[in-house]
Amino acid sequence: MDWTTRRITAILENALLEDRATRDATSYACIDVNQRAAATILAKQDCVLSGLGCVRRILEVFAILDGTITSHPEVTSHTEIFDGVRLRKGQSIAVIVHNARVILSCERVALNIMQRMSGIATLTRQYVDAVEGTRTRILDTRKTAPGLRPLDKYAVTCGGGHNHRLDLSDGVLIKNNHIALAGGVVPALERALGNRRGSQTVEIEVRSLQELELALEHGAEAVLLDNMTPEQVRHAVERVHKLELPVPLEASGGINLENVRAYAETGVDFISVGALTHSVAAVDLSMRLSPM
Repeated sequence: MDWTTRRITAILENALLEDRATRDATSYACIDVNQRAAATILAKQDCVLSGLGCVRRILEVFAILDGTITSHPEVTSHTEIFDGVRLRKGQSIAVIVHNARVILSCERVALNIMQRMSGIATLTRQYVDAVEGTRTRILDTRKTAPGLRPLDKYAVTCGGGHNHRLDLSDGVLIKNNHIALAGGVVPALERALGNRRGSQTVEIEVRSLQELELALEHGAEAVLLDNMTPEQVRHAVERVHKLELPVPLEASGGINLENVRAYAETGVDFISVGALTHSVAAVDLSMRLSPM
């Protein structure tokens, strides 16, 4: 992941501005302006790492906002530590050597980002592990934290998952409300196939095997099977195979770690899980500083 892009830099800058990091009253009052420190980031639980690159970039963005920092941060980690790796409780993630005030002022922003991203990567890995040995791939959704979508989506890939649409311009996905407003599955599909931009794939959401038949008959190029049981999904997979159609099938709705294996064993191509990003628990990381 490129942490220096304008979009990512804006996310980090806004996080620092939100915390008034350059106006850190406590660090200003307690710590000498020239004090240097070594800070170690530790995993306080087993997890999958994501967001390691944010540490150096946050310190660099802080320096831009502050305007007085001239030294460059030293951020080092072992070669076996990288985004996507499984960490064990107590494992050292990285060591920062820099101005003590700056590290303290950036500590919470860096940990907040890494904890959320690592939480997403960890949960995603649990889903990916649960379907191991099947042909099914785990997808995310657009149910991301407002303003943090690039980070959330990247974290999913660190856990072994795959990104669905990055945004509303990234493909055609006809959902229930589109169908209702267009007057049904058939008119919605006909309009989408006629009005799409370029070669974008047209995917449509169906809620029954009857709607699936309509979608397949009228040119759907991918189908989202919404809130169907594993048995219904199995029938849908068998139907598409019988017709020998190159139409990928995606299952979604009501799928969790307890039943995701059952859905994957139907032979469905994709399973999308909104919980990967919309209600993830942050992992527990900490930062410990010592003077130099």
